[in-house]
Parts: sequence; structure tokens; C-alpha cells
Amino acid sequence: MARLESRPRVSPGRVALYVTLALASLLMVVPFAWMVLTSLKTPAEIASEHAGLLPSHWEFGNYVDAFKAAPFATYARNSFVIAVSHTVLNVLVASMAGYALARIRFRGSDLIFYCFIAALMIPTYTKVLPEFLIVRFMPLAGGNDLFGQGGSGWLDSWWALIVPGAVTPFAVFLFRQFYLDLPVELEEAARLDGLGEFRIYARIMTPQVKPALTTVALLTFEASWNNFLWPLLVTRTDSLRVIQVGLSVFKTENATQWHFLMAGTTLATLPMVILFLIGQRYFVQGFATAGLK
Repeated sequence: MARLESRPRVSPGRVALYVTLALASLLMVVPFAWMVLTSLKTPAEIASEHAGLLPSHWEFGNYVDAFKAAPFATYARNSFVIAVSHTVLNVLVASMAGYALARIRFRGSDLIFYCFIAALMIPTYTKVLPEFLIVRFMPLAGGNDLFGQGGSGWLDSWWALIVPGAVTPFAVFLFRQFYLDLPVELEEAARLDGLGEFRIYARIMTPQVKPALTTVALLTFEASWNNFLWPLLVTRTDSLRVIQVGLSVFKTENATQWHFLMAGTTLATLPMVILFLIGQRYFVQGFATAGLK
């Protein structure tokens, strides 16, 4: 009689862990489910005291009407251009800075790295006013003279939307940690083959840090796509408005068009959900690996 293989027993602790994670996942999903279902309700049903979770009439036309109520195609295009520009610039510049701080020894490298660490401790909203003043009084831009007077500087321009958020200290820090972990034999072999420093960075070392590239790209795109305060401060015309600012047209002092607001928010959230699903393996690996260094 063949001997039956015994199945591994699942410990009570692991079962409790799975149950806890499942409940936490459910709590995370509920707000998104409520948002989508609310976007498919009529205004009367949303305002009703006896409204249930599921719509009684599925109003898919809310999405079409929301696009007609505001130039969301323009808002989405602007957000996409800004997010892609920030992502490309941050990945490119921060990876080069991280490589230089990790693999090239030069005088003052440690001091520069400590400055990046200090920059991580500065709250985002404390930098808004100084950045705004720099943009507003940018010399020789927007009618300004050499001393930044007489015009509007970079206000209401693509420069104000793209340049201030181009590189983040966190991205430089993360890339440095990944480059530090690579074996020195790789660059030594490359130098013996006659490769220069930039070719070593681009062809040998950077392909080895794909988790860092994906993590920085996703975080940068998400932060830029969801940015509200900065585009609101530096733009005045609809042609440069972003999708997060555009959603505010559905909320006024007198009333809020919840069905349109939820429909627009759902469409604004969808790109980030898709991107995370595509790059989640590298994203999780990037944070897990960085935490071990």
C-alpha cells in the first residue's frame, strides 16, 4: 500500500495572519467600492436617507456628463504630461546622483548625502511658499527683468508645473542604497574592458537596480498625478489646469454634485490602479530590499 504523504499543517498564527490581512484588504477596498457605486447613482438617490449601497438605477451616463461639464480631456492631458515629465526627470537625474554618491568617491560626497537626508525631514508644505516666490520672481521670465521684477515669472506656465517637482531627495536616497549593494567586481570588470564612468552607470549598474527604477517611477507618477495644491497656486487658466484641480468644479459653496465628483474621481484614480497592478512586484521588492540595507 502506497504511503500517503502528509499535508503540512497550517499553524493558528498563520491563519490569524491571513484573516487579519484579508480584513485589512477589505477595509482598503470599501472606500473605492463606495466611490464607484456612488458615481453610478442619481443625485436624488444620493440625497435620499434610505439609499442603499447599490444603485437602484445604474447611471453610467454620469461619466459622459462629467466630461461634458468640464474640459476633463484637457485636465487629464495636462496631468499626464506633468506626471510623465516628473517621472522621467526624477528617474534619470536621481539615479545619476545616487550612483555618484554610492560608487564615486570625491571630496564632500558624505556632506552632500547628509544634505539629502536633511531634506527628507522638511515637510512638503513648508516648501510651498519659498518655491512660489522663486517661480514668481524668476529673472528674465514672464516679463521679469534681471532682478525678477515687472512680470509674473514662471506663473501660469509649464515651467512652474514641471521644474519644481523634477527631482526628489527620497529618490536620490533610494538609488544610492541600491547602488551601494552592487558588487564592486562589476565596475572593475567594466573598467578593464575600457568603459567610461557614464557607460558603466548606464549599461552595467543601472540595469541591476530595476526594483529601484520601478519604485521611484511609480511613486513619482502617483505624487505628480495626485498633486493639487501646487498646480492650484501657479496656474490661472483652464488650459493648464490638472485633473485634481478640475474636480473642484463640482464642489461649490452652494452644493456639491456628488455623482459627477465621484465619477471624475474614479477616472482620476484608475490610471494609478493600473500602474500599480503592472509594477507591484518590483514596487514591493524595491521597498523590501531598501529596508534591508
